[in-house]
Amino acid sequence: MTRAAVLAGGVGAARFLDGLVRVLPPRDVTAIVNVGDDMEWAGLHISPDIDTVIYTLADMVNPETGWGLRGETRRTLDRLSDLGGPDWFMIGDLDLATHLFRSHWLEQGNPLSTITRDLARRAGLALTILPATDDRLRTLVNTDAGEFSFQDYFVRRRAADTVRSLRFDGVETAQPLPKAILALLEADVIVIAPSNPFLSIEPILSVRTMRETVIKARAPVVAISPIIGGQAVKGPAADIMASLGHDVSALGVARLYAEIADTFVLDQADAALAGEIEAETGLHVDVLPTLMVDAAAKTALARGVLEAAGHAV
Repeated sequence: MTRAAVLAGGVGAARFLDGLVRVLPPRDVTAIVNVGDDMEWAGLHISPDIDTVIYTLADMVNPETGWGLRGETRRTLDRLSDLGGPDWFMIGDLDLATHLFRSHWLEQGNPLSTITRDLARRAGLALTILPATDDRLRTLVNTDAGEFSFQDYFVRRRAADTVRSLRFDGVETAQPLPKAILALLEADVIVIAPSNPFLSIEPILSVRTMRETVIKARAPVVAISPIIGGQAVKGPAADIMASLGHDVSALGVARLYAEIADTFVLDQADAALAGEIEAETGLHVDVLPTLMVDAAAKTALARGVLEAAGHAV
């Protein structure tokens, strides 16, 4: 039996998890998911990263975008726009039901983790999906035009602003879920998914004791680069790395994870960087195809990551 704990956020993480549960029994996989991207929109609580994981693993996700639900319609949003309401966040009619469900039960006093577990169960999923915290945690993006919530920056302003710094509102008091801490301590392998290091992984690690738990855990920690050939597969990771003064490369990502990871996985396109990464960071480097274009590629990457951690399956 191999138990895996995965720090996850965004489309890349969801796709990796989809491969991992094809290799390991889902009950042996725990996803600890970023909630820094969460937001309140039109009175509803939205958890984009949690929903992307659930929709992807349940084979419900829109294959064209990697987020949202397949076969969506926008009639509610169109009507909201006609009424002059907040229409900049693209919520489909089916997706709206998820947010109504979550918001209703939050108002009844249920924690986000309980609601997430229920949503996963109703989607037929057997892995454990945990928010990084049940407490309010929001990523705020500081730009020359001012400070914005992540969704304001990314969706409403289309990531057009140069990012000067990030902060995580609520991190001083946010508590990790005991189940998440236990999953990390009992794991046989910990994986940092190919997610944005600043927007998806750092909010998780910034939650009280989370970083320290990953470092002291007995399991090997494998980090997967989200940067291939100097570019992000999806999202603003490359632009943010550049604006914050980091090298936009797999080497730049490896530097960010040098203190917490044991093994670093980079794509074949960046194989020439392997020696430099090992020499500078001390990380063991594995070169694998990391572009997850289909189920076979997802599965192969998951299998390769487990082998890199010494858990061949």
